[in-house]
Amino acid sequence: MKTAHVLFSAALMTGFCSLSAQAATEATAQATMQSTARTTQHVTFQQIRNATIKLTYAGTTFLIDPMLAKRGAYPGFAGSYRSELRNPLVELPMPVADVIKADAVIVTHTHLDHWDEAAKKTLPKTVPLIAQDDTDAQAIRKDGFKDVRVLRDTIELKGTRISRAEGQHGSAEAIHAVPMLNPVMGIVFQRPGYRTVYVAGDTIWNGQVEAAIKQFQPDVIILNTGYARIKGLDGSIIMGKADLQRAYELAPKATIIGSHMDAVNHGMQTRAELRAFIHATGMDFSRVLVPDDGQSYQF
Repeated sequence: MKTAHVLFSAALMTGFCSLSAQAATEATAQATMQSTARTTQHVTFQQIRNATIKLTYAGTTFLIDPMLAKRGAYPGFAGSYRSELRNPLVELPMPVADVIKADAVIVTHTHLDHWDEAAKKTLPKTVPLIAQDDTDAQAIRKDGFKDVRVLRDTIELKGTRISRAEGQHGSAEAIHAVPMLNPVMGIVFQRPGYRTVYVAGDTIWNGQVEAAIKQFQPDVIILNTGYARIKGLDGSIIMGKADLQRAYELAPKATIIGSHMDAVNHGMQTRAELRAFIHATGMDFSRVLVPDDGQSYQF
């Protein structure tokens, strides 16, 4: 299946044109954030489409992984399942002008379904933009963006602390077959008096995810649970229903959100299937949320 892997790599490349204090000080700051960032104010989450979401802390809105094209704008990812379908599979749930109302943009990685041509053309070139590494930052700057920052560890933006969490976009076999799957990152948002939110990003469940949950003790965990598949490879390159249950059990006080479904060709798990799994396993629907596009929650 080497040909399929090469084709999938080429498809991903269309989206690539495309972010220390002493250890003791950092640990103390982390503990302080965990003890204070809890319940006094609301964090607003909104599912846009695919992996595109918004988080609002204290009036500051972060737009994450914007894919803004109209339905069917791009071919399916060659070498992946259902590649005959065109992406995105559905329209945005609101006008693009409303989606891009944000104080900052975070791009966890530059695959087409997280950072597309429409986003590059539509977003204001002066918006603060956070990338995962120098390679992505350089590509984004070439697209005309003026304020691109690299999230190497932790930064603060308008009073909200943003920390990097590591991830792996598929099994070791998948990364070997399609090296450009990696690198990727997750993000943790913290602010005194607010819930801590962990956005895992495009990763499988592994020790890095477990470590992030144990370190940051998030109140809200957002997982990409679309179970995306590449032909010739076992398993998924992101999470699925079993991983949502793992998070539910590892973080018994956290709210778990399933995202990144029903919008791209290689996503093999639907919202309907995930909801049925939650019901069948007896998980608490008040703690496990599967939002429709456009739906919002406050925490």
